[in-house]
Amino acid sequence: MKTPLALLLIVLSTLPAYAEPRTQPTLDPRALLHALEEAFTTVADRVTPAVVNVSTVPRKQSAEETPERFREFFGEEFYERFFRRRPREDTRASGSGVTVDPRGYILTNNHVIENAQDITVRLSDGRKFTAKLVGRDPKTDLAVLKVEAPSPLPAAELGDSDHLRVGQWAIAIGNPFGLDRTVTVGIISATARNRVGVATYENFIQTDASINPGNSGGPLLNLDGRVIGINTAIVAAGQGIGFSIPINQAKEVMRQLIASGRVVRGWLGIAIQDVTDELAGTFGVKEGVLVAEVMKGGPAEAAGMRQGDVIVELGGAPIKEVPELQRRVAAVAPGQSVRLKVIRERKPVALSVTVAEMPAEEPVLAGA
Repeated sequence: MKTPLALLLIVLSTLPAYAEPRTQPTLDPRALLHALEEAFTTVADRVTPAVVNVSTVPRKQSAEETPERFREFFGEEFYERFFRRRPREDTRASGSGVTVDPRGYILTNNHVIENAQDITVRLSDGRKFTAKLVGRDPKTDLAVLKVEAPSPLPAAELGDSDHLRVGQWAIAIGNPFGLDRTVTVGIISATARNRVGVATYENFIQTDASINPGNSGGPLLNLDGRVIGINTAIVAAGQGIGFSIPINQAKEVMRQLIASGRVVRGWLGIAIQDVTDELAGTFGVKEGVLVAEVMKGGPAEAAGMRQGDVIVELGGAPIKEVPELQRRVAAVAPGQSVRLKVIRERKPVALSVTVAEMPAEEPVLAGA
């Protein structure tokens, strides 16, 4: 399989054949490649100091948590010898993170620090700090850490992920297993990817820049060296397929975690499903989200929504599928009203719903 640089060289080598009048200077493909190479190395050198290694010691099961039936089955002497007195192995997990604020705030993945008893952050210069967990959000697989350093830390510049284009260069940097940096290069293969199975709210950037084990939590960058995503997953069965959380989504989660340690989301109180091709004809729509159930006492019920309604618009913008509706409802501040357009018995109906705060333990049937 040809590398991106090899493909670029092939493309550039064809440029003279399409050149304008011969009076214009011919572009030197090697000079262009060297310029691109310089851009990659400049980004790596500039951002690497902000990329950290995150290692954790998982919480251990205490002797008191060992099932009492073990004592009864094995007997007191055996239990004391092998459960209470036996030393436990110090198993560490490792991932990456990126410093986003000179005061010591670090953005990483929730799965990197989940169930951690101790968190250690190692900077690119070798310094180590014990990190405090500011907050985590399993629904987006994001977490924020804080370290107390004697001086401001190198921090990466955050970019804008709302206007990314397929084909743009993407640079992934990680600091896995304390082995110093790793840098991989590719392109943005797709945007707004969902149903990957990593988090509840998925809107991933897909890239073919390798996201190796241990690189989770590290930044995905553009050619300007700005963070456009937080690397989170690779597809084991699909070579060259990696996913990154858009930085604009991460910014809002990070803001709330730093402010209050938790993320507040909007909630309608409905169970939903996609409108399949088979259902589309039945309900007289081409696309949308079917309301499978309306929860008693929820915002949707109060607004007059019914089971069997098909949501086709929210706030005047079309709704095509379940993940899209979930993300957009979650982004609405509790107490704010939103306009919904539903198709009911093949006729359009306008509703105004006052969004509530999503319960800490969202009911199983509530899709949005």
